[in-house]
Amino acid sequence: MGKHIVFIADSLDNAYKFQQVLSDFDVDISAGSTLQVGKLLGEGSRFDLIIFEARGAALGQLGAIESKADETGSPLLLIADADQAGALQFPSGAPSDFVVHGASPDECAARVRRLLNDKVQGEGSEVIVIDNMVINLATYQVTVGDAPIDLTYLEYALLSFLVRHCGHTFSRDALLQHVWGFDYYGGSRTVDVHVRRIRSKLGPELAQRLETVRGVGYLWNS
Repeated sequence: MGKHIVFIADSLDNAYKFQQVLSDFDVDISAGSTLQVGKLLGEGSRFDLIIFEARGAALGQLGAIESKADETGSPLLLIADADQAGALQFPSGAPSDFVVHGASPDECAARVRRLLNDKVQGEGSEVIVIDNMVINLATYQVTVGDAPIDLTYLEYALLSFLVRHCGHTFSRDALLQHVWGFDYYGGSRTVDVHVRRIRSKLGPELAQRLETVRGVGYLWNS
């Protein structure tokens, strides 16, 4: 039996795109608009993935969607506008991710595949330990010496991407593509800003591992 995905969106472009994306997965899909949230997320239901278009008026229902994901442990994928991505909050009790509105079908498929696989792999495989830093990929939490590090989502996403590809150098444009998922309108220097913030929050010892490769970009050094 295929996994069960709930897709909630008000825009036809995202509905059409994800219809094509999800056709490549062995899944059963319940789809509808935000007017049908109550029916789609019925009392006591549990899902393999909830996809929610958190844009426009639908932002008013985001809290209820996150609570449902948290309560049931259902993975959550949000579709957000680019200028809102950095302010997104995610449930602590379920794997979560986002794509920006207008992301390519390949990017959307990669995020869906990751969240579906997260649930199968289990929590134990979702923890990365480096020195005294622990990154929990399932809950999007980072601790250093048992103290939680207050990272924004994009800071977390950039750090975890570089750590998971340690030893590989990525250009700023490549990081924008992999982490932001779109051509950021503010320019590639936004990567530098996020790197500086990450370094300051990690502390001097761990910050040394996030290296600048002159004329190229950044890498996490193992």
